[in-house]
Amino acid sequence: MRKGYVYLMASTRNGTLYLGVTTDLPRRVWEHQTNHDPKSFTAMNKVHTLVWFEDYDLIVDAIQREKTMKGWPRAWKINLIEQVNPKWYPLHPETGEFQLE
Repeated sequence: MRKGYVYLMASTRNGTLYLGVTTDLPRRVWEHQTNHDPKSFTAMNKVHTLVWFEDYDLIVDAIQREKTMKGWPRAWKINLIEQVNPKWYPLHPETGEFQLE
């Protein structure tokens, strides 16, 4: 089985959020940032900043986590982001390091 990621993208701090799951986080972040699909939610709402992610050894575990989080209130997602990234800095999709502007 393949590795998986659950991630949150944001338009701005406390702005529009997007929750997703993928097996290739760098590729998926690039797709969001370049508006790969111009009619997608992230393109239309300018949701381009990776602000949080978790990695899993198995994609099925990442999918389950995403399904659970989809039912969460927005405040819980914001709290999750701010526990590890209180200033909402962009994260590097491979290292998780802050990308200070």
